[in-house]
Amino acid sequence: METLTRYPDRARTDREDLDRVLDAATTCTFATVLDGQPWLVPMFYARDGDRILLHGSTGAGALRHVTAGAPVAVSVMLLDGIVVAEDLYHSSANYRSAVVRGTIEQLSGNEAIDALNRLSDTLIPDRSTEVPGPSPKQLAATSALALTIRPGGWTVKERNAPPTRTDAPGPWAGVVPLRTVAERPVPAPWISDDAPLPASVLRLIAGYGSASRTQ
Repeated sequence: METLTRYPDRARTDREDLDRVLDAATTCTFATVLDGQPWLVPMFYARDGDRILLHGSTGAGALRHVTAGAPVAVSVMLLDGIVVAEDLYHSSANYRSAVVRGTIEQLSGNEAIDALNRLSDTLIPDRSTEVPGPSPKQLAATSALALTIRPGGWTVKERNAPPTRTDAPGPWAGVVPLRTVAERPVPAPWISDDAPLPASVLRLIAGYGSASRTQ
């Protein structure tokens, strides 16, 4: 992993720490430099062992740029709580974050299909087993990409603590935990309201928890 100079006590150095952060989220910021200008875009992703899988349009010039060897960075952040201190200076957030740097490989053939299925199933568990596979036209329009996780090419940070105590007591101080929950599924206009939910959607809901459930 790379060495952190700011708040080094928040650094996590084990590869398992990186995997836990990457596996807890589904969206990232994908960044590179294109024609001398920063270029970044939010993307869905999935971790597959030592690779981060992504996808995009074959018509995107920036993706052609990175598959030609331009360096990239992928960043992920999960906001776990707002830290309310006794003054504004010490107010903060509890979070987990990761950055992975490297170069992109474009996947093809069955490997591309497997990667796209993995991406879909990370977002909606096992959905690829319930629906038809991608058509040749869809595959031709989609770039399946892989960023290999290499030693020295990543950083992980985490804050999970109460606010710093100050010398001048103020009003209430503490942590407000945050989490993402699944709301009640809303069927498409052409789907009956009483249609049974498929297994993939039930797994999706279970993975996030119910909005009515208390902490």
